Amino acid sequence: MAATKKYMTSFYVLYACFAIIILVFAAFFGYRYNNEENGLNAPYCTEGLMWLMYGMFAVTFVLAIWSVIKSIKLSMSSKGENVSGVPGGKITAFSFGFMFLSLLIGLLCNLNEEDFVAADGTVTPAYLVTVTDMFLVSTYILLAFSAIAMLVNMTGYFKKRK
Repeated sequence: MAATKKYMTSFYVLYACFAIIILVFAAFFGYRYNNEENGLNAPYCTEGLMWLMYGMFAVTFVLAIWSVIKSIKLSMSSKGENVSGVPGGKITAFSFGFMFLSLLIGLLCNLNEEDFVAADGTVTPAYLVTVTDMFLVSTYILLAFSAIAMLVNMTGYFKKRK
């Protein structure tokens, strides 16, 4: 009974988040563009979209910290035994290792960048350009890997082998 209640709660929270995101994006793309800002024509709802992104980042960060603390407490109380059958320690180690590998690949691909000079004369130092590009390359690598992992999981190949 408690599992069903938790499932339904997460189900409703998920759809409430989808509704909020859809409403903010509809307001951003559907409202007017007469918000003059630094000589550019920006949508009125740009700040709303930015606050949505900040809020989603904050909630995700808090939930990630909570999840780590909860999993540490659970692993300490279970005396090291694997209660779910999922090798969580191996998955965590692989995930962190792959993340650091993708960051290293991103850094090596973007060494020796030059300063970026914007049209208004603002100069971005080379090290910031390198770090930004490193994170972008890492994001693309992790996105491609997660899409491939999702597709492999959907085929059920590893489940059939057991």
